[in-house]
Amino acid sequence: MSSELLDALTILEREKGISRDVLIDAIEAALISAYRRNFNQAQNVRIDLNLATGSMRVFARKEVVDQVFDPRLEISLADARNINPNYAVEDVVEMEVTPKDFGRIAAQTAKQVVTQRVREAERGIIYSEFIDREEDIMTGIVQRLDSKFIYVSLGKIEALLPVNEQMPNERYKPHDRIKVFITKVEKTTKGPQIFVSRTHPGLLKRLFEIEVPEIYDGTVEIKSVAREAGDRSKISVHSDNNEVDPVGSCVGPKGTRVQAVVNELKGEKIDIVKWSDDPVIFVANSLSPSKVLDVMVNESEKATTVVVPDYQLSLAIGKRGQNARLAAKLTGWKIDIKSETEARELGIYPREEMIRLFDDQVDVDFNDEEEKE
Repeated sequence: MSSELLDALTILEREKGISRDVLIDAIEAALISAYRRNFNQAQNVRIDLNLATGSMRVFARKEVVDQVFDPRLEISLADARNINPNYAVEDVVEMEVTPKDFGRIAAQTAKQVVTQRVREAERGIIYSEFIDREEDIMTGIVQRLDSKFIYVSLGKIEALLPVNEQMPNERYKPHDRIKVFITKVEKTTKGPQIFVSRTHPGLLKRLFEIEVPEIYDGTVEIKSVAREAGDRSKISVHSDNNEVDPVGSCVGPKGTRVQAVVNELKGEKIDIVKWSDDPVIFVANSLSPSKVLDVMVNESEKATTVVVPDYQLSLAIGKRGQNARLAAKLTGWKIDIKSETEARELGIYPREEMIRLFDDQVDVDFNDEEEKE
């Protein structure tokens, strides 16, 4: 019995990562439950579990009182002093009450309780591990699919990838390896439940952190992300180090870094633009790959009017308004785009003191051809 018990504790501690103290507490609680259930006892008892010998003994704990009202929980001072003359009122007397066949009954009854405690401890360990991974990226393996979720194995647990968090241009099969963004970790009665996403802007940000050392070490910072998953995204980047080109760092030699991210996202187009605290420059940059002639800012309404060359109007707006929509999300400014001809007719362009700040406008685009409305 002792060797089997010790071996079981050692295996559970090694394979499940549960401390031996937790397991011993679970066993003792199970044995107390077994004693009370099988022998119709409700008194306060303590279990003495000897790991060296594998023996189990039950001790009833009774408080020393002047007058006994409940003999299951109390013992008179006279009876206590028959056991040991040093006892006084309010002391606790322990008396062994181990039944003859307690070992067999206890083992049968305690099994379920021990299993439950072990399972709870495992769940606690998994929850503690994954709660720290919220808003992080992990590689998982697709296990199975149904109408609501794709179940992705993250090693110790299956994560849920809901339909609305799946990229529309992807088709998933069992055993596919995919990178997912952990959006939420919940503690439920059935254990930890982890929700992941392939469409969250955070996935794009984490992928660039993996591919671009300058982002990982903080030299380059991703200021904002706007994403329409599976189709097109924009990110704005900045560096306090004037010797570092934040856009070039993200693009990488011959575009290798950004291409690695594009490949992981199954061809999603990505525009990388330079961030600026000046809304005129930032909004102009955000409309990449379109050229911008002027940006007029309305601070009170956080709105801008952008003038672009006539031949660039469709490119600035983008297919179904996508380029302008993403630029607005990226900058946080409302953007109204006018063609040069329209702006001249309205008398808003050119301005008498037109600000020309677009020499540094970044044009980094991974589209195959000019977009049309």
